[in-house]
Amino acid sequence: MKTNHLFAVQIPTLISAVVSGVFCFAGLTSGVARAGDFEPNPAAGTTGSVIVQDKFGGQILGFDIDQTGDEGVLSEYRDLDNGNVLAAVETFSQTTGRIIKVITGTRRHDDFVTLGVVGNSVGLVEREHVVSFLHIVRTFSLLNPLSLNQVTGSWTPPVGTDHLVSLVSRNQGSSTNAVWAIDVSSNFRPTVFTSDVAANTFGPVIEVTDSDFTSGGNPGFAYDSVTNQAVLGHATLGNPFIPGKMATVDLTTGTFTKFTGVGLGDVNGLAVDSSTGTACTTTEIDFSVEFYNLATQTGFSQPLPGATQQFFSGADVEFDPVNKLFLVAQPNSSTASSGSSIHVYDVSGNLIESINGLNFSNAFNVIPAHIALNPGNRTGFVDGPDIAAGQIQSFAY
Repeated sequence: MKTNHLFAVQIPTLISAVVSGVFCFAGLTSGVARAGDFEPNPAAGTTGSVIVQDKFGGQILGFDIDQTGDEGVLSEYRDLDNGNVLAAVETFSQTTGRIIKVITGTRRHDDFVTLGVVGNSVGLVEREHVVSFLHIVRTFSLLNPLSLNQVTGSWTPPVGTDHLVSLVSRNQGSSTNAVWAIDVSSNFRPTVFTSDVAANTFGPVIEVTDSDFTSGGNPGFAYDSVTNQAVLGHATLGNPFIPGKMATVDLTTGTFTKFTGVGLGDVNGLAVDSSTGTACTTTEIDFSVEFYNLATQTGFSQPLPGATQQFFSGADVEFDPVNKLFLVAQPNSSTASSGSSIHVYDVSGNLIESINGLNFSNAFNVIPAHIALNPGNRTGFVDGPDIAAGQIQSFAY
């Protein structure tokens, strides 16, 4: 079950639904990888993994890593005895796990949220400054490049105080990212737009008016850089036991296209391979992973390996564009006796390997579990292993 930004509590879903069989639709994009093109990594797993512990022992509010360097960035907060909050932004080494520098911090009622590393090594962090009750001023700082270990500028998205920037696509290596902002006024219409974050420039601000995407939690969200489209996955309302909706938004013209998905329940995670137009999602009720051809709006669904009930549903999905792999987070492992797992698929939907021995159940996390990838050396970081949400752990795949 997805957790909304910010300070929503993730409540474990107790409904148990057993789904058997595989739903198959017309094939995926031609030219995608064949089974056997990728082999499991002999070094895959958590042996020798690096643990990053935040500086002040608080809870991590978002993190990410630089795919072309050794650094990462995280935000944390910790309640103080005097009723204030210690909030900080910190950089860390992917190699050693040590905190390199505390970039900024406060001891009032403010919070920082790491929205990601985007573009070319650009860290993006939100600050929520509490002026008074229900009066919050949100500003956005750039660490460009992240290796400088300092704030270098500001990002000023073209939405007013009636919108909350909740999702930024984390594609690295290109200058453009997609942004999803939630309307927090009575209008309830979200907006989506592109941004060259480093240059502080923006594409057209497009209002989403389709009723399937104007209420509820954040949708599954990704950016197709080839077609310049935002890809959305529906968080179902009313009846969770029906297929949700998938949609694309042309971020130049505003054209909105919707089609019915092949999984049941909320879309918990979504990632896109722009080179083939393939999307991968996870869904809540049927504990499955789905693969779509976005051009033909067709796809197929299959349960996560060993999964037999909703308890084993997947969460975040991330794409490795170098090795052409989708990585799927599973908070409650169905391939190990305990803990969490990450399942690795090629773009045709073939399971390559399952990485066990992780622990990102996320029961106490403000921010949902996230996989951050470094495709160049086939490593990544994910939440855990402590239940206090003050650590992240590396893995190889």
